[in-house]
Amino acid sequence: MSFGACLTWVLSGCDLPPQSNPPQTDTVTKAKPRLIARPAVIEIIAHDKVKLDPDALYDIEKSVDGDADDIKQWKNHAIMYLHIPNPEDALKEIKKAYPDDSIKYYEKPFYAFNRRMCADTVSSKQWENIVMTANLVNDPKLQREYLNYHTTQFKNWPEVAKGFCNANFQQLLVFKNGRQLMLVISIPKGESLDKLNSKTTENNPRVNEWNSLMKKYQEGIYGAKPGEVWVEFKPVHTN
Repeated sequence: MSFGACLTWVLSGCDLPPQSNPPQTDTVTKAKPRLIARPAVIEIIAHDKVKLDPDALYDIEKSVDGDADDIKQWKNHAIMYLHIPNPEDALKEIKKAYPDDSIKYYEKPFYAFNRRMCADTVSSKQWENIVMTANLVNDPKLQREYLNYHTTQFKNWPEVAKGFCNANFQQLLVFKNGRQLMLVISIPKGESLDKLNSKTTENNPRVNEWNSLMKKYQEGIYGAKPGEVWVEFKPVHTN
């Protein structure tokens, strides 16, 4: 998307007595620029440790200016993945709707892959978004290493992006709040992540090296099973 603006010039005049010079007035009417939609994730954690009622999220989804792409749940956690100009507006409404619960805002991805990085830049018309979460280990030095690896990944580990291209990933975003990570993988609608993910390593062994390296920086969030690192939010089905 890009900012758009237009200028309309209006020349106005009126009948005046003879020998008077009719003044010209240039009136500039500026259309409001179209704001850029921004990806964001908002997480609600119910304090009573039961699945929270998502009805309010659906009401908020209908009111936002843009695309609230997904509402998903895992145990007592729910997320809304948005791609709108002002995610903060939805954040305010969610805080009002869930005043007794914890709200976490994942404002800006620190890592972003998209198909413009691929030889085949064509994107699918319809996407499905897989949303997963994990923690970084509780060690500031290792956390910095993890972020640095992602900052330089496209340069030093180009095989990883190539694997995403081979798997037909449409987009991959990683957000961070504290030491909690939020991962959004967008795939063509109707496809399976398990099926596509295996293609990232086909004839591409360095992706296996990357995945093995990343394991030392990640651990499961509270409530995950022993040994479970990434947990997936599932779509909320309502009547």
